Amino acid sequence: MHAPSVGEGLQARPVLLTARERRPDLQLAYSFFSPSAAQFASGLPVDFADYLPFDTPGDVRVALDSLQPTALVFSKLDVWPMLTREASRRDVALGLVSATLAATSSRRSGWATGILRKAYASLDSVGAVDAADADRLVELGVRPGVIRVTGDTRFDQVWERARNTDLEGELLASLASGRPTLVAGSTWPADEAVLLPAWKELASRVSGARLIIAPHEPTLEHLAPVESWAEETGLRLARLGTAGASSADVVIVDRTGVLGDLYALADVAFVGGGFHSAGLHSVLEPAAFGAPVLFGSRHHASREAGLLIQSGGGRAVEDAAELEDAIRTWLMMPAYRTPAGVAARATVRAGLGAADRSWALVERLLERG
Repeated sequence: MHAPSVGEGLQARPVLLTARERRPDLQLAYSFFSPSAAQFASGLPVDFADYLPFDTPGDVRVALDSLQPTALVFSKLDVWPMLTREASRRDVALGLVSATLAATSSRRSGWATGILRKAYASLDSVGAVDAADADRLVELGVRPGVIRVTGDTRFDQVWERARNTDLEGELLASLASGRPTLVAGSTWPADEAVLLPAWKELASRVSGARLIIAPHEPTLEHLAPVESWAEETGLRLARLGTAGASSADVVIVDRTGVLGDLYALADVAFVGGGFHSAGLHSVLEPAAFGAPVLFGSRHHASREAGLLIQSGGGRAVEDAAELEDAIRTWLMMPAYRTPAGVAARATVRAGLGAADRSWALVERLLERG
């Protein structure tokens, strides 16, 4: 299984977990390319995990000689042309799971299609997230006869994490409170430029409101402006894990790997990226806990954001005034917040089963090999 970065890895993980549970006889090898995925890979239930070498003839041959795979499966979209060509020549079964291709993707351009078409055409089985993705993947070169709609395994991933979150553990128990709480996750400075003024206005109107904010990059350079804002606003501030965090008005998360659990504390969630060019981050994580989700206007590349808007479990906002109004409505009015939270959780529940369907696809590849 190859997943270049953490995002693709989160889609690969439910398939690997299913494979390990149902076929303990299999040797599972996992490769990645981004340094950010190294720590994530170390926690997977696989026999071997390491960087995939560059897509050159010599490196590809060494990798395939070493692992001798029966099947080679890519996660999401990133198919390596040289690797697929050599694997196909060796009669290795080729697959792609949780496959998705945005309508605005640069891979749909003429030059990209020309370079990648043979690689996508060599795939023996493809599981697409939805029918629109399937159509676009066919345009990219995938043969119509090998593609099926299997869904997005991230739904299974976040649902399982929410189910297994330890509410009595040290992290969450220390922050448990009856205070109305907004958890803002994966925020960039562009998001904070909208969120922080909105929260300042709300905090002046709503007694006891609490903000837990997890910047996408918890570096000193990124954390310092948020801390300065809180101090200037007169809000009690603490970093996660410090003595004052349980009573603080603003809790700043200065580490990675815990946001998925912290959403369990959210009455309402705000997900970053919707005011930033990098794109919207995962809206499914808070939705799995039943928290209604707010995000910025640049969300159109996120299928999940569209599903939440459609169900009433999510809402996009344009500016600080609209965001403050939306937070206040959901945070202080259970008659609005409760059905929105139910709709958010139901949206995630409706997407379950993709891991089983994707595993069935992989198992057929193994049988073929």
